[in-house]
Amino acid sequence: MPDQTPQAPSEDHPLDSVVRAQKRGEARGVASVCSANPFVIEATLLHARDTGTLVLVESTCNQVNQYGGYTGQTPADFQQYLKHIAGQLDFPFEQAIVGGDHLGPSVWQGEPADEAMAKSRVLVRDCVRAGYTKIHLDASMRCADDPQDAPLDKRVSARRAAELARVAEEAFGKLASQQVAPRYVIGTEVPPPGGIQGEEEYLSVTPPADVEETIEVTREEFFKLELEAAWQRVVAVVTQPGVEYGDQTIFDYHPEQAANLSRFIENYDRLVYEAHSTDYQTRDALRHLVRDHFAILKVGPALTFAFREAVFALSMIEQELLTGKPGETLSTLADVLEQAMLDDPAHWEKYYHGSPEERRFARKYSLSDRSRYYWPVPSVRAALERLLANLGQNPIPLTLLSQYSPVQYTRIREGSLANSPRALVMDKITSVLSDYAYACAFAGSE
Repeated sequence: MPDQTPQAPSEDHPLDSVVRAQKRGEARGVASVCSANPFVIEATLLHARDTGTLVLVESTCNQVNQYGGYTGQTPADFQQYLKHIAGQLDFPFEQAIVGGDHLGPSVWQGEPADEAMAKSRVLVRDCVRAGYTKIHLDASMRCADDPQDAPLDKRVSARRAAELARVAEEAFGKLASQQVAPRYVIGTEVPPPGGIQGEEEYLSVTPPADVEETIEVTREEFFKLELEAAWQRVVAVVTQPGVEYGDQTIFDYHPEQAANLSRFIENYDRLVYEAHSTDYQTRDALRHLVRDHFAILKVGPALTFAFREAVFALSMIEQELLTGKPGETLSTLADVLEQAMLDDPAHWEKYYHGSPEERRFARKYSLSDRSRYYWPVPSVRAALERLLANLGQNPIPLTLLSQYSPVQYTRIREGSLANSPRALVMDKITSVLSDYAYACAFAGSE
């Protein structure tokens, strides 16, 4: 099959170097951090500063949009939020890539297509104006007036994606800054983002023929809109390599099952794969994914899951250390978080199933980590601040560290980690980031 990918663009983008390395046969990649959690963002930037890893942070369409999303942030707000954290850490923000994930009508798929796409165009425009340079165009979902008895026709999806690309190009053309032109990702994964909701026995790897159809149909729709220059900057296509997670289930990567898919992308000189839902894969599985041309690895819930584990461990330490101590008010953080989730079940109710006890367990410990939506709630935020203050003012005994944070206990004993509650949280998150740095073959990550 001849490669119909146009000649590479002359201007450079950090993602271009990843693609070039892949095409030279090097197993290079980049982790895409999809989170607005301030601890996760701080850990990401600190880890990148200390190890030289490439930073890619993305907001999803329901997390950040022109109406505020569930974070209350617009794309411009999110960009400023990242810049603020970077400034506090003395991290050169110009080295970070900011992207938008699943940009399209997903948030508005309950509305007619014309209305949903009009809002999608505003979202894409605002992302480019705000400085996002990685744009995932995803118009694969059915809108209210699309036929509901079958998946959306790929030609319709590609046409809508091309329309969004045209908006992005027009927005970029009006920028007065020296911002690099957007790089685009096309396609979507099955099942939808957010993790599987059932307990499927297996996941199907995307057939190469489906990938070829996605690429070629999308290319044709780009060219119909005279977006040849934009097509030169399409760097990746989203596929399903057979990795996912549910409440208590992890589907591990099996390279032999994705061998045909892996080889197929070698036919294209400027395309790699983007893999979603790579959370909870082992570090060797992640490395195999990068080796097999899944060069962009999406991760989000695994990072907030690690954050939640860390603060729950601190809460247990607080309870053991300070219960009954005069003048001390415990945070009761786990109870406060549970109450916030019960008060507003919108972010977990349709995802967690089973008996009341099973749902209670999932609210705390599900791998899909729907609790990540509740950390900005004022009561939860206040409980977390009290927890960190309590343990900051009362040194944590080594015995409790050994009991509740044994890995961090070892690092404290070795002198590589400070015995402070915030350092313990950051180290827990960084352990996940380190697996991705190892997989993406960055120096110093072995």
